[in-house]
Amino acid sequence: MNRPSPTTHRVVVVGGGFGGLSAARSLRRDDVSVTLVDRRNFHLFQPLLYQVATGALAAGEIATPLRGLLKRRKNVQVVLGEVSGFDLVRRRVFVADLAGAGAHELEYDTLVVAGGAAHAYFGHGEWAPLAPALKTLEDALEIRRRILLAFELAESAEDPLARASLLTFVVVGGGPTGVELAGQVAEIARDTLRRDFRTIEPRSARIVLVEGADRVLPAMHPRLSAKAKRSLERLGVTVRLDRLVTDVDPRGVTIQPRLGPAERIASRTVIWAAGVRASELAIALAEQSGADLDRAGRITVSPQLTLPGHPEVFALGDMVRVSDGSSGVLPLPGVAPTAMQQGRYAARVIKRRLRGKADPRPFRYRNKGDLATIGRLRAVGDVKGVRLSGFIAWFAWLAVHLYYLTGLQNRLHVFIRWTAGFVTRGRGARLITGKAAHQPLRQDSTQISADDAPPLARTKVS
Repeated sequence: MNRPSPTTHRVVVVGGGFGGLSAARSLRRDDVSVTLVDRRNFHLFQPLLYQVATGALAAGEIATPLRGLLKRRKNVQVVLGEVSGFDLVRRRVFVADLAGAGAHELEYDTLVVAGGAAHAYFGHGEWAPLAPALKTLEDALEIRRRILLAFELAESAEDPLARASLLTFVVVGGGPTGVELAGQVAEIARDTLRRDFRTIEPRSARIVLVEGADRVLPAMHPRLSAKAKRSLERLGVTVRLDRLVTDVDPRGVTIQPRLGPAERIASRTVIWAAGVRASELAIALAEQSGADLDRAGRITVSPQLTLPGHPEVFALGDMVRVSDGSSGVLPLPGVAPTAMQQGRYAARVIKRRLRGKADPRPFRYRNKGDLATIGRLRAVGDVKGVRLSGFIAWFAWLAVHLYYLTGLQNRLHVFIRWTAGFVTRGRGARLITGKAAHQPLRQDSTQISADDAPPLARTKVS
């Protein structure tokens, strides 16, 4: 490592996601020594992760090596390791070697923690192996494996009940990720695979989207939510609103409406896109600082994004909730722009302190708009109060994501991939990979009762 001089201000950034990377990049021209610590050697563009899960993009097209992104920042060095704890009194970060060879300490003058979040199963962690969530590249590849393998197994299944179960896909959660996943799976069945099989009709696949609220995309305007629901239904997606998942097992899911009896859906492929919990690093910081944690495990930080009693420690992104300076918290969305703005704000505070200036005004999120795509030429969005839908929203979604995607090479690859996919309606990354690629989804594939089986008749998709 390049050792900083004794007078150089040492900044340790934990996490190479949107918040941490933005903070490190924003300190490039200052007399500080920045050490970025992450357990992965790449920055992942999570907004496009669902396209890897559905074969539209390859994994390498939405991930960029951190060292490559920061190679021109001479005052920034990258450490590959797992943060195991903090000592806020002595100003130390404990980093475990990923190879298990040991651990070491990093000293800091300022600490920036952006640990992100993971999906929550609301006290049912046993559902995780049966209904994978979508947070990492490994998650995306496993979901892709399950989706594609379901069609392959249905092609050779002789039992019509087992075949119907294999061709039923359940997505839990009607937020942007759930809506985008459901739309993409519907397009796989409707367009991508329509001529690939001889025994089954992929267009007969049943895609069910389950949402506990009374509308999909509940964070958007009700009119946009209604348009998104209609677009999903035109793609052949069955939308179940006001329903909570009460059980997930190897043969399907049970959902409970607010009124009426529970509904059983036989499915071999269940995808989880509901609920998040903060990184465990938030708990470690709370134990040492005395900061409050909410039910989702998020730590409460000051309007300047610092921990109580520790103005030298910043916490950002999905792992925090920001105090409004009185008795409440700011209503911040858990999206990439929030973390990016917080990373730049933390860097601005550090710069001002080094120059002997007072802290800037409290952090305020600038909402530039919300966009969600449903499928080909289908999207909805709210850009500074202007509600968009259809082709205009879809094109805006493409432009925004290409602009924010890291790495020029990735932008070119994704643009070419999207163009080819639009023209041919194909998906170039339809590979069944992984250690269990040759294994069936579940061992009891033929043990499906008539009560569990979905109806064999399907609504024709025009």
